[in-house]
Amino acid sequence: MESPVSHAPPRITLKDLALELGVSTASVSNAFNRPDQLSPRLRERILSEASRLGYSGPDAKARSLRTGRSRIIAVVLAETLTYSLNDAVASELLAGIAEVLDTHGHTLLLLSGRQHVSQAPGSANIADGFIVYGLMPSMKVLSDLPAERPMIAVDFDINERPSVHVDNEPASHAIATHALASPPKRPGIINLRLTETPCNGRITDEHTLLVAGQTITRSRLAGFHDALEKHGFVAANVPMWNIEENTYEVCAPVIAAILDLPDDERPDLLLCMSDRIALTVLTLAEQRGIRVPEDLRITGFDGIAEGQNRGPRLTTVRQNSVEKGRIAARMILGLETREDRMLHTELIIGDTCP
Repeated sequence: MESPVSHAPPRITLKDLALELGVSTASVSNAFNRPDQLSPRLRERILSEASRLGYSGPDAKARSLRTGRSRIIAVVLAETLTYSLNDAVASELLAGIAEVLDTHGHTLLLLSGRQHVSQAPGSANIADGFIVYGLMPSMKVLSDLPAERPMIAVDFDINERPSVHVDNEPASHAIATHALASPPKRPGIINLRLTETPCNGRITDEHTLLVAGQTITRSRLAGFHDALEKHGFVAANVPMWNIEENTYEVCAPVIAAILDLPDDERPDLLLCMSDRIALTVLTLAEQRGIRVPEDLRITGFDGIAEGQNRGPRLTTVRQNSVEKGRIAARMILGLETREDRMLHTELIIGDTCP
């Protein structure tokens, strides 16, 4: 006697669910892909009934074949994924991007420019568009991406592509002008990845600086230098150091060497191009008994929460990284005009440079 053949229950379709609920197929699709198009009550009803009936949502592969769109947006990060997710500024930017993509039923794909260039295009080919964040270690990563798809640059410039920036040069000029109002004897500048060849230490005449279109820190340096010149300093004579990665571990050796200089050589004002650099200066100065701001005044740039939630509170420039991400996402989805955008920043006067 043959064993009875068991048959799996037929898979419920989008049309079946719409019929069961008495709504249109478009409403069911929107509940999964465009939640902003429905009232919260209707969306919750559709999703609840879908869960009860075992319907997991529209077939993404079929939709992609039918429409030619994957509803996936790729963010190409200049740094490793680990670094980017741990960095306060990068993670805020990603949060802003994700917020908009979630609202409009898109998926976020993260790619790192630090991976081998041959690995990125394979993953990226499915994306409908690209948001590129930061100075790429190799421009080949970008040249291998599908050129016909939209691309938005953030904190970076790409020929003939729209970009999203903050007002780096005016902001740096403003914070330097504030710091120089009480004239220092020995100002110094700590840059972030500003040299063409790797340099984690003092910048000398042998180093060539990246141009403004390649890195936002060149614009920040221009703001510092302009303020210094207006306050009677020869900008070219102000010592500069370079940091290769915006982490405590990479910053610390360079900053320790600065703070261990003899008293008559050690800067009494350090203009830092990121809050992470400034906070590392503050930590190492405290360990050495260097008083802030009496012996050393410090400024940062970014406005991350860590710098505002400790004492002494950091004097810095606050940029709205979440909003920067939102704007880039809205532009890549075609919800805003794809044109160059510049966001204003806010000068925050804290205790490290009152």
